[in-house]
Amino acid sequence: MTVHRSLPHESGPLHVTGTARYVDDVPLPPGALHLAFGLSDRARARITAMDLDAVRAAPGVVAVLTAADLPGANDVSPSPVPEPMLAEGEVFFHGQPLFLVVAESHLAARKAARLGKVSYEDLPALLTIDDGLAVDSLIEPPVEYLRGAPEPAIAAAAHVIEGTMEIGGQEHFYLEGQAAHAVPGEGDEILVLSSTQHPSEIQHKVAHALHVPFNAVRVEMRRMGGGFGGKESQGNALAVSCAVAARLTGRPCAMRYDRDDDMVITGKRHPFQVRYRAGVAADGRLEGIVFEQFCNCGWSNDLSLPVADRAMLHADNAYFLPHVRITSHRVKTNLCSFTAFRGFGGPQGLVGIERVMDHIAASLRLDPLSVRQANLYDREGPRTVTPYHMVVEDNVAPELIADLAVRADYAERRAGIAAFNAESRVLKRGIALTPVKFGISFTLTHLNQAGALVHVYTDGSVHLNHGGTEMGQGLHTKVAQVAAGVFGLPLGAVRITATDTGKVPNTSATAASSGSDLNGMAVKAACDTIADRLRDFAAERWQIDRDAIRFEGGEVVIGAERLRFAELVEAAYMARVQLSATGYYATPKVQWDRRAGRGRPFYYFAYGAAVTEVAIDTLTGEYRILRADILHDVGASLNPAIDIGQIEGAYVQGAGWLTTEELVWDGQGRLRTHAPSTYKIPCASDRPQVFNVALWDGRNREETIHRSKAVGEPPFMLGVSALMAISDAIAACGDGSRYVALDAPATPERVLRAVDAQRGIAW
Repeated sequence: MTVHRSLPHESGPLHVTGTARYVDDVPLPPGALHLAFGLSDRARARITAMDLDAVRAAPGVVAVLTAADLPGANDVSPSPVPEPMLAEGEVFFHGQPLFLVVAESHLAARKAARLGKVSYEDLPALLTIDDGLAVDSLIEPPVEYLRGAPEPAIAAAAHVIEGTMEIGGQEHFYLEGQAAHAVPGEGDEILVLSSTQHPSEIQHKVAHALHVPFNAVRVEMRRMGGGFGGKESQGNALAVSCAVAARLTGRPCAMRYDRDDDMVITGKRHPFQVRYRAGVAADGRLEGIVFEQFCNCGWSNDLSLPVADRAMLHADNAYFLPHVRITSHRVKTNLCSFTAFRGFGGPQGLVGIERVMDHIAASLRLDPLSVRQANLYDREGPRTVTPYHMVVEDNVAPELIADLAVRADYAERRAGIAAFNAESRVLKRGIALTPVKFGISFTLTHLNQAGALVHVYTDGSVHLNHGGTEMGQGLHTKVAQVAAGVFGLPLGAVRITATDTGKVPNTSATAASSGSDLNGMAVKAACDTIADRLRDFAAERWQIDRDAIRFEGGEVVIGAERLRFAELVEAAYMARVQLSATGYYATPKVQWDRRAGRGRPFYYFAYGAAVTEVAIDTLTGEYRILRADILHDVGASLNPAIDIGQIEGAYVQGAGWLTTEELVWDGQGRLRTHAPSTYKIPCASDRPQVFNVALWDGRNREETIHRSKAVGEPPFMLGVSALMAISDAIAACGDGSRYVALDAPATPERVLRAVDAQRGIAW
């Protein structure tokens, strides 16, 4: 059996030898051209004149296009609300593309793009959530979820707490930047290679831009060097640009962003502001809570509505909120259009309720873990209903958290840290245990479907395609394991080639942690169809009950007889048995009314918990993550090694979002943290010095692929424990009379300011 085993990543040898081929590594046909955007240097303005003569005259330039030169739709939006690829008379953020340069080389295109002379009439720019709220700049009216009567419950509670938390955005910083190629074919046909999580959306946007049907556009994607949500919609502009230029010139075209341009142009994780007011019983249990979430959407819709929805859907995390109101404000500003990022709004919602739990514990002088445990959903009964009226049926959080607390020696270490802090004046330590409950499924219900195409060749080898995309997360490996398991073959007998809209149509994005769930089931359906045909053939040929036929170890067991899988396939082919099949899967049970805030948006939940211990230097605000202990629920893992790797990487990325990764825009809307020199992602030295990761021993109660659970996004939120541990260490600098109220990211400057506030030192 190949599933539930730790097998190597299918591209592992190619990765470590540097021979894995990405879009920009694919050799271009002769005569290929290269593209670059000319960018706005204003955050909000009206274009009064655009002189591009110097651009057109620059060495190597073949063509320069503005919005007026485009043959079809000037729209690269993933939402129904248009988003112009090239500005049409007005600019809405610093770095917005104004014109497109087509040149003989990448360098020539970039140099020429800087020569444009643009005149502007400046307009007032909205650069923060507060700026947007002041003029009621929203992309849609506020959305509200309500259950019970929170205001009376808060008024009647023994204690009331309230606060505001600022939560910063995050740059994706995928190692492979945005890239695309387009090669014109016969007639109106075009082939697009794109580093994208959503090939079908690229297909649709290119078709609209060229005024051709979808069947004229084929999109291919073999692998990405990271995506994290940043390649769900942000690759649209490059693919459309290449396709348009290829159509106009008749030559292949390529485009890739340099790192600075990538960071300036593309969207990032949405910054949030969360306000809360909660009524609490003497034992720390919530009795009523009101949340207001303010989401900075940037200049266009992009994916902001579903991101903000998911933040609301995770405002409870693993906790029962008996009386609750959650109101979401989607604020339009003059920054880049914020977009999908691992967790898709869930982390912003989750960190808000974790702040509340931390605040309750500090205010009532209770152990934070005991407060969290007191507020967890029950396994059954009335305390299982979410704010959106879905019943939590698969709750393993209480047992998982209790197990982790024992494994990580939480109680003993907390006592030891208190003793250390009492003796140490400069260095302070902190510890925190925080849980994760994350819903798995697209909240846009129709996206919960997938297709696959499987061929078995007469030598017994298997070739398959599915609609998911490989971005390093091991999706292809897991799906190949599923196929190999059906036929009883070694993993090496199965080959997955590039995701291709010409083979599997109408695909959903590889997002929402659904890649293995959806595509694994679709591939299994296709493989089962072929396996059933082979069984029927063998049963008739050997006159044996089909249930006595098994595929195992590269062989077929037919009663007392064994033969190689390839022999059976060859015989079936000679008997004219079809050895190719499509597979399809649609997630059951999900249904959701987003405006009413009711339904079952998720097929199931994935759970996890992390204990993080940190040390801070109270003189500088610097800190280290000393140890992290994680216990995470992936159901019956398809590949434990890959899942543990995903958990480790997700924790570090989540901790980075809340600690070192700070996005800074100046007063003119210019992104100042636009390169590795000014934007700090975690590096090897920032990982926990002791890092213990274990998988929860359990199976998914729902009928997912081999009873596994999604692993892409849920463990990202384990990094919240690092922020809460830093807050715990800062609290040790005071007498407990003032709550730390640490915003994110907790940069050394913020930590030092919070330490001084605990000591009564004003900045």
